[in-house]
Amino acid sequence: MHFRSSYWGLMAIVGLHVHAGVTVYNQIPFGQGTKTASAISSNFTPNAVGDTKQLTAPDLPSPLPPTQFTLQLGASNATQNGLSMPIPGTFYGFSVEMSVANQILGKNSSLLQVPFLNLMSLLTSRGGGVHIRVGGNTQETATMVGSLPNGTILQKAEVNTQITTQTPALLISPEMMFMMNNISTLVPGVKWYLGVPMNDTKNLRLQIAEVGETILGDNLMGLQVGNEPDLYGRHTFGGRSPDYSPQDYFNEFGMEMAGINADALIPVKNNIVGPSTTGDEWSPEVIFATGYLDAYASNLGFISVEKYPDDNCAAIFGGASAPKDAQTEFPKYLTHTAGASIISGFLNASKTAQSIGKPMLMFETNTASCGGFPGLSDSFGSALWGLDYGLTMAASNFSGALLHVSGGSVYYNPFTPPPTNQSAFHQWTVSPLFYATLIVAELLGPTNTAQVADLGANGADDNTPAYAIYENGAPVRVALFNYLTDPSGKAAYTASIKVDASVTQVKVKYLSAPSVAEKYNISWAGQNFGAPYGADGRLQGNLSVQTIACASGVCPVPVPAPGFALVSLTDNAYSEVNPDSVSTFSTTTSKTRGYNTATINPSVLATSNGHGGAGGKIMSGSTSKESVNGAAAVGAPWLSVVVAVALGVAVVGRRAFA
Repeated sequence: MHFRSSYWGLMAIVGLHVHAGVTVYNQIPFGQGTKTASAISSNFTPNAVGDTKQLTAPDLPSPLPPTQFTLQLGASNATQNGLSMPIPGTFYGFSVEMSVANQILGKNSSLLQVPFLNLMSLLTSRGGGVHIRVGGNTQETATMVGSLPNGTILQKAEVNTQITTQTPALLISPEMMFMMNNISTLVPGVKWYLGVPMNDTKNLRLQIAEVGETILGDNLMGLQVGNEPDLYGRHTFGGRSPDYSPQDYFNEFGMEMAGINADALIPVKNNIVGPSTTGDEWSPEVIFATGYLDAYASNLGFISVEKYPDDNCAAIFGGASAPKDAQTEFPKYLTHTAGASIISGFLNASKTAQSIGKPMLMFETNTASCGGFPGLSDSFGSALWGLDYGLTMAASNFSGALLHVSGGSVYYNPFTPPPTNQSAFHQWTVSPLFYATLIVAELLGPTNTAQVADLGANGADDNTPAYAIYENGAPVRVALFNYLTDPSGKAAYTASIKVDASVTQVKVKYLSAPSVAEKYNISWAGQNFGAPYGADGRLQGNLSVQTIACASGVCPVPVPAPGFALVSLTDNAYSEVNPDSVSTFSTTTSKTRGYNTATINPSVLATSNGHGGAGGKIMSGSTSKESVNGAAAVGAPWLSVVVAVALGVAVVGRRAFA
């Protein structure tokens, strides 16, 4: 159904109120609060991006693993052991903490973050789309209001600053959803999950779901109800008692479902994400034992869990335990078993989800909670970890995983905008972990037929794992890892990949750095995203792809120490995930000029209804006066979507929605 409605009409439909009369719920979300302060622009205090702390690569094992080994691939998926079910190219997405959506996505529906658009465009061009959750702990006390001053998308309520772990409750305006839908229109394939508050089931607040359904349409993937419920009792969150039980959660979840089922303004009833347990207190099976799956079968669209392998909370918030040392923790991430250990408690749940036809999602994850570890979460090692972890989940029949993104004080962000008062002369920072999302999209591709198998490479050595990827039943790509750091080259290895004799050559792209501890000098096939504060979301540099000859169906692929190699076994396997061109956007704002802004067909936008525009062909001409590939990286990294109609530029504002 296509329709247009005014902003005030939307307010009348969903019964929104001005924020002066709204109950504000403070929250204590498990020690993830942060405080920020402004500084003089010429003498500012760097955020986590400015921390140059670099760790030391672990010593080499003795003896070294074999540096020559063979990988035998099955000729078809019928002859390859251990293949997963089909996995979508959208596997890796992002979980954006709701309270920082105005930093990551845009200021409002009129000003979008251009580096974010460019990064999402890179991913959609390879994997066919990107799935993004806006939620997290701060969703639990969020309240939708009719409007906020100056067209902003969120406002944080006042809190007691003497309570270290307290973060503001949120007021959210429909402008947030308009902004999200505009992103999906500009970058078709971007789709969303929204967090719905569950802290007060006696007074349900479903307006976020109502407005989300109304504005986002088919661009809304699902609604998460309840975030990490097994931790509610530990933190007495929402006034819950310390003995809060799975049955209590079952009952409260049921109240939310009853409200959703009775709400005519929430037309889609079967897209709920749950139970989102961390496994720290309750395993998924403990929740399932309450009858959860049967009772809510008509509502559940996804089975979800959330897990961080470690935490750095003591360093941030203090407490009885001593802070953890990042150098000591580092080697734990540089092993093939790291990913398997994270999901070990969820493997049965994955099988259950598969048996009932529900996608299994790792709904929030990253290197370590409470912001990650300096020097570890922002190292080349984190990129290798993220790649291996993602493929481990895919091989275990997870359908998706969302890497968490928070404010500028955290170290695990895949990408980070500059502090607000630095945005005029600093750009974004793309961290090593983002390369993992980009490469997983290339490995899985856009066909939604990719099957993943852990090959148990090199005698199942933890330092040199490998995976095979099959599409439409045939082997198409191989992923090769080397976690070791050795400037001498002695720990480099060559994997001889045995394929069909008709394969005469393969194409190889390398992810490389001098050390697993490296933070800046990182290359993906000769390209990178620039220095800290220097990224506009586009790959920089010349693409470098190696062609390796095969003999009698054996293709010898060298892998440096450290390093990663993506091997494309056919030209088609390479070309489908390496497009000749990618849509890009300008990094300057103009409301008075006809250049350095995006031109959008008004008729496309008026009927987009969350369906992704016109197959990605909504952009008209270049976004730059100087270049057909987009503007140079100058000025504030915002895209002004609402500009003067007199200039012939389409209005992409709050009134253009479905």
